[in-house]
Amino acid sequence: MVADFSYEQAFSRNIGWVTRAEQETLRGKRVAIAGLGGVGGVHLLTLVRLGIERFHIADFDTFDIVNFNRQVGAATSTLGERKTTVLARMARDINPNVELEEFDEGIDDANRAAFLDGVDVYVDGLDFFAFAARRAVFAACRELGIPAVTAAPLGMGVALLNFMPRTMSFDRYFDVRDGMTDNELAVRFLVGLSPAMLQRRYLVDSSAVNFADRRGPSTIIACQLCAGVAAAETLKILLQRGRVTAAPRGVHFDAFRNRMVKTWRPGGNRSPAQRIAIRIARRQLAAMAAQAR
Repeated sequence: MVADFSYEQAFSRNIGWVTRAEQETLRGKRVAIAGLGGVGGVHLLTLVRLGIERFHIADFDTFDIVNFNRQVGAATSTLGERKTTVLARMARDINPNVELEEFDEGIDDANRAAFLDGVDVYVDGLDFFAFAARRAVFAACRELGIPAVTAAPLGMGVALLNFMPRTMSFDRYFDVRDGMTDNELAVRFLVGLSPAMLQRRYLVDSSAVNFADRRGPSTIIACQLCAGVAAAETLKILLQRGRVTAAPRGVHFDAFRNRMVKTWRPGGNRSPAQRIAIRIARRQLAAMAAQAR
């Protein structure tokens, strides 16, 4: 019963890795998560289990059967329900005292300020292809001095990039600007997220990658890894303890290949290595598209 809930008991096993004082600090922090699909939903539940009690969550979508392979809120009992509603219910099942402000129409120009109001850290869970929304949120975070964490699910691994208020900006790192086509934005985002491209060698069916239809393969393996990595970075930022790696530095870990690579691209996507990778990615994706036809 809710009346029997004890915050101290529920999160007592965190103590040791955090102090009791740090646990209380986490309890009072506010995290914003946009997108509650593959990574966003598990980000929320992981951070709730970490003891954070205040959240702003945003998603305009409902659960569908194609979400079952990776999204923690997707089940036969939640088909057709709003993702914000389902994940809020799941979060309150863990901690009935959690405070959740739901933005069930997603994030746009009208509500972005409210979504980020009073937020200590933003954790990105937007769909890979939500280019305009992602750029706008990261730009707003920078303007407001809010650290932004992105842990991207790639194959069976995770690629981490943090964007801190005084380090390289999102647009500069990815070298993106207004007027670019969605295909070009997709290429630059993919190459910027994973300079090491550890996942590329074991893609067994390239026809599953279709940028024109905004579709790509995904695994729960990657989403779960993302949640752990993003939560660790969020903890370090909120407690101001531990080293936070920020763009243009990143980390890519792939569980399938048992490999981890620390990446550094001083000019972001403008660096020579990235320019070459972008050209190669353009050709490969064009070949995939031609093959699909």
